[in-house]
This record gives sequence, C-alpha cells and structure tokens, in this order.
Amino acid sequence: MSYIHFDKTQLINLNYSLEKEIIRANKSGCYTNSTIIGCNTRKYHGLLVAPQPQIDSQHHVMLSNVHETVVQHGASFNLGIAKYPGTYSPRGHKYLEDFDTEPIPKLTYRVGGVLLQKEIILDSNRDRVMIRYTLLEAHSPTKLRLQPFLAFRGHHSLSKANTYLNKKYKKADQGVVFRLYDAYDPLYLQLSKKNEFVPAPDWYYDIEYIRERERGYDYHEDLYVPGYFEVEITKDEPVIFSAGLQEAKAATRKQSFEKEVARRFPRNNFANCLKNSAGQFIAKRDGKTHVIAGFPWFGWWGRDTFIAAPGLTLTLGQKETFLEIMETMTRDMKGPLFPNVGSGVDTNMNSLDAPLWYFWALQQYVIFTEDEATIKDKHLKYMKQIIDGFISGTDFNIRVLENGLLCGGEEGKALTWMDAVTDDGPVTPRIGCPVEINALWYNALCFYYSLSGEENINELAQKVRNSFEENFWDDRKGYLADVVNGEEKDWSIRPNMIFATSLPFRALSDFQNDSILETARAKLLTTRGLRTLAPDDPRYKGYYQGNQYQRDNAYHQGTVWPWLLGHFMEGYLRIHGDKGKNLIEKTITAFDEVMTQYGVGTVAEIYDGDPPHRPKGAISQAWSVGEMLRMMHLVNKL
Repeated sequence: MSYIHFDKTQLINLNYSLEKEIIRANKSGCYTNSTIIGCNTRKYHGLLVAPQPQIDSQHHVMLSNVHETVVQHGASFNLGIAKYPGTYSPRGHKYLEDFDTEPIPKLTYRVGGVLLQKEIILDSNRDRVMIRYTLLEAHSPTKLRLQPFLAFRGHHSLSKANTYLNKKYKKADQGVVFRLYDAYDPLYLQLSKKNEFVPAPDWYYDIEYIRERERGYDYHEDLYVPGYFEVEITKDEPVIFSAGLQEAKAATRKQSFEKEVARRFPRNNFANCLKNSAGQFIAKRDGKTHVIAGFPWFGWWGRDTFIAAPGLTLTLGQKETFLEIMETMTRDMKGPLFPNVGSGVDTNMNSLDAPLWYFWALQQYVIFTEDEATIKDKHLKYMKQIIDGFISGTDFNIRVLENGLLCGGEEGKALTWMDAVTDDGPVTPRIGCPVEINALWYNALCFYYSLSGEENINELAQKVRNSFEENFWDDRKGYLADVVNGEEKDWSIRPNMIFATSLPFRALSDFQNDSILETARAKLLTTRGLRTLAPDDPRYKGYYQGNQYQRDNAYHQGTVWPWLLGHFMEGYLRIHGDKGKNLIEKTITAFDEVMTQYGVGTVAEIYDGDPPHRPKGAISQAWSVGEMLRMMHLVNKL
C-alpha cells in the first residue's frame, strides 16, 4: 500500500472524502485541483486552471470537470459527481474502489464486471492536463463517454448562464476546440484514439460549492456542457483525454503521458511529499520565475516569496532557481519597496517587511552556498537602495527615527505580515515600530555592512541594537513588546518577537532570547505552529471560521501559522543546541498525519488556535512547506 491511500469505505463517505483535496501545479503556472473523488467543492477547483495574461494576472478555470460514463450492453453508468441544491447527482463515487497517489493521482472504479482506472497528470511545461483511462477488467465490449464541463472564467468568480457565449466549435486532431469568449485562449479537447464528438449543448444550473457557502461567498455556478465524446476502450489500449490551450498531436499522447509519469519522483514518505509540494509553487513564465504564495487562490506575494524561497529551493540544491526568483523580484522594485502583491498597474506596495525579508533570503543563499560574490555582484545595489530609501523616508510614513529604529504606518493600512483588513479597518494596524520589523532592520544593516564595509551603516546598526533593547525589552516581563509607538507599548504576546532570536544577526543576549522563546513556548506553541495571540488575551479567537469578516478577525488573533515554526525552532536551536533537537523532531513528526488531511501531501496555510487544530485557509501554502523543509535541514545539520 502506498504512503497515501484511501479505500472504498473512506471514498464513499462524503463527510470524509469531500474534506480531502488534491492539488497539482506545473512549471507554467497551471494547476488542477479537486477533492479526491473529483467532486468540486470550491470555485477554485478545476481540471485545467491556467493563467490568461492577456486578460489579467489571475488564474482562470478553463475546464471545470469531466464526467465519465461507462456503457456496456446498452446500460450506462455515470462515474461523475456534482453537488446541486439538496442532492448530489450523479453519484458516481459509489463505484469507487480506491485512491492512490503513486506515481500520480489514481482512482479505480468498479461497475459490475468493469474495473476502470483513471489517472490525472499535468504537462510539466505546457498549459495542458491529461487523463488516462485504463480498462483493467471487462467481460464484454465497453464504451466510454466523456462529458466536459466548461467554465472560461476567473478563479475568484463564478460562471452564469448567458446568451453571448460562443457555442461554435472547430475540429482538432481527434477532438474539438472551443473558445467560449473572445478574450480567452481556445481550449483543445482531444483524445488519443478515434472517437465521436456528439454535440449536445446545454447549461447545467446551480452547481453548488459547499466550501464557498461555508466561507460566506456566492456558491452557485452554471457550467456549459457542449456535448460528449464517445470512444471504445479495450484492455490493451488505454484512452487518453487531453485538454490544453495549444493543440496536441493525438498520436503522441500515450508517449507524452508516459514521459510525464517518468519525470515524477515518488510521494512515498513525508519528506518526499514536501519536496514534491515545494516544486509546485515555482512558476516560470515569460522569462520570469515567481513563487505562488498558496493554492488554490493566492498569486505571488513579495513577502511570502522571500520567506518561502530558501526552503523551497536551497534545501533542495536549486540555487539557480533561487537566483532567478530574486532577479525577477528586483524588476518590480519601487524605491525601497517590493510589491506586496501583483505587478504592473495592479501592484500593491504596502509591505514594510518584504524588503527586509529580501536581505534574509540573500543571507540564506550565502549560508547554503558560501557564494558571497554573487550576492555582492547582483544584489548589493538593491540592498543599498532599500537602506537609503528607508533612511530618506518613503510611502506609508515609513522612516528611520532619530534613535535608529524603523517605523511606519498610517490609518487604514496594514504594513506587516499581520495584514487582515475588514470594513472596520486593519485588525492589527501595528502603527509605529513593530518588533519583527526592527529585528529584521538590524539584521539587514549588519548583513549589508558585512558585504560593503560601509562604516556609517555599522554605526547605524549599533544605534539600532541599543535602541532595540531599550525600547522593546522588559526585565520583569521577560519578553518583547509587539509594537512601540512613542511612549505607547503594546505588550500583547504574539509570535513576532521570535524573529529577534532566529535571525543571523541578533540584538539581544542569549539569556533574553531564551526568555522570549520560553514565553512563546508556553503561550503560543502548538503541534501545528505558533498561535498569533496568547489564549489568555481577551481578543483571542480559537477557531478560524464563518464569513470573511469573522475569518479576517481571527486570522491573526489566535490562528496558528506553521511557517512560524521555522524561526521558533532556529532560535531554540541557537540556545539549546543538540539538546533542542528532540523538540524539533517531535514537531516535524507530528506533521506526518497532515499528509492525508485537507490538502493531501502538503501543508496548509493555517490551523485553528484551539485543539484539535483543524487545517484551514489555503490547502497548500508556500511558506508552510518551505519553512518545514528548512526546519528539517536545520535538524539534519546537527
């Protein structure tokens, strides 16, 4: 049995199987995503979800689903499943025998004397998904009908029946091509062998997405079904269905499928699942290399990119990919700032910490490769640009105070990673001098000085070091203030203080760092990450649930984030050395069970603050996976 496997009793139990999702992404930025039984429960789900840069910078659901029907002796058995108001129809999950992930996602159906296997794979470098159907058992002639559900819409939106959709199609090699709306690329639907396409255009109304309903969003969609393909299938000849934005050669589908399978390395243990997941966040398109922050709804984010990239690439020996990511990011700099999200006219620059995490990411490159020369040659000028920009002052009231500390913020803006904003404004505005910003600022200045030797930067760094302890530390409390704003200090116990213990250059003593970590361990540490607020705080929210307003108010008010573990554990190892190894190994081992929860084979964005710490948010998050890999690397070095 494979490391990840679900049996019939699990698959036919919808309460169980609809909570498990599979995500696969390729190097071109496409993804395919659904539940393990193929029933879409989110508007983000789809068999082929691809960028449409001529429209916007978002992903678009091109092919939502395909429903298969097995035909024998004139009897039809529909293997698909979809949710409609009050019912599921068809209910093809009842035919499922098992689900496996090796070497690619594989579903097996039994219908009478027919045993049919379905495997799904993305082309590594093209906007194309392929599905291979293999007849394992059959006692009489068998036909397969394939019914495509087309969407052609942004993955944040929903399709509704309309009269301006283009129902016309053209012939393609062993298939047809549709272009429902002029702005979109055409979608080529092809099979590997001779088939018949039977036009039967129709709208399927009010398909329900139960996860969107839970999240307080519109959850009904109308999908266009243009007809169906009918093809004979035999035990000695698998049938491959291909859906892509470029025409494929039907005769080469079998070889292409096998070639793609050969490229995969197994998800046969926890570490290999993480390595596979890591590769899915790296998207190379139009000469740029980006890190997708999370699936299925995130694009690329500046802050997330710098935090996640070392773990996603350097731990796996991919230093060239890391450098490509850094080079891509510097193209979009504006003064000292990196885009928080988006690019071009849609760029949002409201991130005070992204430029500082850029320094940290470059430090990690030097630590992993000992190649300081490349950083000096390619990035020293950008580092100087950031420091000078902060000293001169820039947007969002970001500036360096007389005491050397870095501050920023204005009403209605959230500039740190705790950036949830509701109609009431930022949930955690943190205006002034946030603690992690200044820990990162000190680290950045020291790193730049180590490369440049500029004495004025060293003098500023020493000023920041003295001011950091004076302003943030309290001997009686034994931990750091979260934000200092003039005479006001916020003593909320949050994880932001742990970065003062983990960064390569630290402003405090080992005694102080140990006290900070023990406070975090007692109040914030869980088996899934660190809480964003201590449970005894009256603002604490133990569960991340409800509509967007409710969820945003819980996002950084107790919700657990796995990515914080990397820095907590790094700080812990600095203090305890080999003696701290046991705690880290126990924490890593505890994540083994999440491989069959929520996002199968990967790590979620967040978890509830209260036990049992259920997974929430995005099913696969770049910095969750990246920091888990980096944490494992730290342990292996001991």
